[in-house]
Amino acid sequence: MSLTANAGGRSGARLKGFGKAASRLLISIVLTYAGLLAVTFFIGRVVPIDPVLAIVGDRAPANVVERTRQELGLDKPLYEQFVMYVAKAVKGDFGTSVLTSNPVIQDLKSATPATLELALAGTLLGTGIGVPLGIIAAVRRGSLVDQLVRVVGLVGYSVPIFWLGLMGLVLFYARLGWVPGPGRIDIAYEFTVERQTGFMLLDTALQGQWDAFVDVLRHLILPAALLGYFSMAYISRMTRSFMLTELSREYVVAARAKGVGEFRIIWRHALRNALVPLVTVIALSLAGLLEGSVLTETIFSWPGLGLYITNSLQNADLNAVLGGTIVVGSMFIALNLLSDLLYSILDPRTRAR
Repeated sequence: MSLTANAGGRSGARLKGFGKAASRLLISIVLTYAGLLAVTFFIGRVVPIDPVLAIVGDRAPANVVERTRQELGLDKPLYEQFVMYVAKAVKGDFGTSVLTSNPVIQDLKSATPATLELALAGTLLGTGIGVPLGIIAAVRRGSLVDQLVRVVGLVGYSVPIFWLGLMGLVLFYARLGWVPGPGRIDIAYEFTVERQTGFMLLDTALQGQWDAFVDVLRHLILPAALLGYFSMAYISRMTRSFMLTELSREYVVAARAKGVGEFRIIWRHALRNALVPLVTVIALSLAGLLEGSVLTETIFSWPGLGLYITNSLQNADLNAVLGGTIVVGSMFIALNLLSDLLYSILDPRTRAR
């Protein structure tokens, strides 16, 4: 009877702890998203762009300007405008784009997959190269390999991404002809591929259009490699730091004293423990590429969120700029939540707290 009662008590305590954790998580999401909406709202009110004039033009009659202002609710007090803004944003209503005349949410649905495809490709390259380089640099600390990895990482942090992008186009496209020019797909395939998911590699593969698949892949290689280099510089540096910390711990010294092989110590013990913080680093790297893709997409005419926000800003399309900013901010929130979830899976100690 007592064993059953103890088991029931432990189950109840676990459920209670899970409920508290879920409540804290939900409150954190709500507060973060509310802060994001508040920031974008007030930015939209302080920038020197009149959304009414952007719609009707600066030569419109005064009565048209006033009527449009009333229709948009811009004649109301600021707090009422904020409530209206939040209510619409929660439903995905960011207004109509002045530039495209489409609902902003429709434009964002078309642009988001392009940015995700580019950022994911860059992150895969950066992780696949950066993690092994960081491990090798940590194992051979102070060697020539370690110095080379650190120099490569330093260059990745120091060189402006737009300069590397332009130099990459000049060398690999204009001079050598190894990659196609800017854009996401050649005009010959532009209207033959049906946009099912928005991810061009996936869409072309699902439709069996392998010529178009190769063309999309060739367009993707250079911008993804550029973003992957910056991601690799960050990930290799952090991997090296985490591995150095783990390799100096007592359990590694004890394992070596017991005669455990160096390969097993590095890849099965040290790396396994270093993966816990490394997951957060990779998630933040992906989030950084989503933010940093603005310049890359502009240079390579990549039709993603970065190019969309840039063109909208240049054309005083405030609805599109704020809508794109909210989508990018929402991705940051989602990636942080994902990293926290993976952190708890990889480190059981966090589930006990």
